[in-house]
Amino acid sequence: MNTIKSVYKIGNGPSSSHTVGPFHAARLFHARYPEADFIRVTLFGSLAFTGEGHGTGKAIRSVLPEAEIISDREQKDLPHPNTMLFEAFQNGKCIGKNRIFSIGGGSIRFENEESDEEADIYPQKSFSEILKTCRDHNLNLAQLVYRMEDPSLRSYLKEVWKAMKQAILRGLQAEGVLPGGLGVTRKAKTLYETRCYNESADVTMNRIIAAYAYAASEENADENIVVTAPTCGSCGVLPSVLYYMHRERGFPEEEILDALAVAGLVGNVIRTNASISGAECGCQAEIGSACSMTAAALAALSGLNIDQIEYAAEIAMEHNLGLTCDPVKGLVQIPCIERNAVAAMRAISAVNLSRFLYRTRKISFDEVVETMYRTGRDMNERYRETSHGGLAQIYFAQ
Repeated sequence: MNTIKSVYKIGNGPSSSHTVGPFHAARLFHARYPEADFIRVTLFGSLAFTGEGHGTGKAIRSVLPEAEIISDREQKDLPHPNTMLFEAFQNGKCIGKNRIFSIGGGSIRFENEESDEEADIYPQKSFSEILKTCRDHNLNLAQLVYRMEDPSLRSYLKEVWKAMKQAILRGLQAEGVLPGGLGVTRKAKTLYETRCYNESADVTMNRIIAAYAYAASEENADENIVVTAPTCGSCGVLPSVLYYMHRERGFPEEEILDALAVAGLVGNVIRTNASISGAECGCQAEIGSACSMTAAALAALSGLNIDQIEYAAEIAMEHNLGLTCDPVKGLVQIPCIERNAVAAMRAISAVNLSRFLYRTRKISFDEVVETMYRTGRDMNERYRETSHGGLAQIYFAQ
C-alpha cells in the first residue's frame, strides 16, 4: 500500500474525481508540454456525463484557460469510468497526448505509467496482514502508521486537521443558496443554532454532529476548500465526528491526529483492494468508505482494541453495501450533503455495537471490502455517478 497522504488531499470541491483529479492532471500535462499553443481535453464516461455539474471544465481551465474541452458520451469499454484524453498541439500539429484516469479521491494515473503517489511503503496489503504485524510487534494501528510512514506525516496530518476544522467553521457561519440551479439552501447554521423543546442529550449530539457534517459538505458543494476523506463528496463524515469529540468531549488534538492516522489506514486498505470512486463502485465506495474510516477513528479514539476497531469499520461498510451514486443534476448536493450527516451517525452506532459484540462477528473487514468492490462492479452503470438513474432520474421526472 502507498502512503495515507493519498487518502487525505486538501483542495477545492465539489468532487475529488471531477475537480481535484482533473486539475492535477491538467497541471502535470501542461508541465510536460509547456511549448504547446493549444490543448484539447476530451472527457469520457462519468466525467462526460456529470462533469458540467461537478465543475470539471472549471478545474481544468484554472490551469489551461484556453483549452478546448469536449465531452464524449458515446465511447464505451473505457479503461476507467473517469477517463480523460489530453492532447497538446503546436502550429496545428499534435506534439503529445496522454490518457489520464481520475481514480478517486483526487488521485490520477497516466495510462501505462507508474505514479509516484502509488509507490508502496507498506508491505501489508490487507487488514488481516496489518493485524498480524501489529500483534507480532505489539503495536496499535496508529503506531504502525508512524513506523511505516515518512516522519513528515505528523505535520501533514496537522495541516489536514486544520483544513477540516476551517471547513466546518466556515460552513457553520455561511448562509444562502448553493450554486448549480437546484435552489438548495445551506442548513448547517440552522441545524447548529436551533434547539428543539426538551431536546435530550442524544438528540443534541446528533444534531451538532449533523450540523458539522452539513457545514463541511456545503462548503464542498460551494467549491470551497475541503479535505478528501476519502473523497470530496464524503468530506463531511470524518471531520464532523472528530470535531465533535474534540470540541464537545475534550479529546486533545494529539489524539485526534492519531485517530486520523487510523482512519487513513482503513481508507488506504479500501483504496488498495477495492475503490473509493463513485464512478467505479457507486456511493458505497465514497460514503461507505468514509463511514468505515470514521468508525475506525472513533473506536481508536475511544480506546477500543484492534478487534473492536476492525469490527466497527466492518459494520460501517457492510450497511452501506449497494449504495448508489445518483447525484441530482450531477451536483454534489442531493442526496450527497444529507448522506454525509447520516453516515456520521451510522459510524457512531457501528462503534457502539463493536464495543459489546466484537467476539461474535463472522465477517472480516477484508471480506466486506471485497464484497463492496464486487457489488460496485456488478452495479448498473446508471447508478455509478452518471446521474442517469435512481434519485437523479426520478427528480427530473416529476
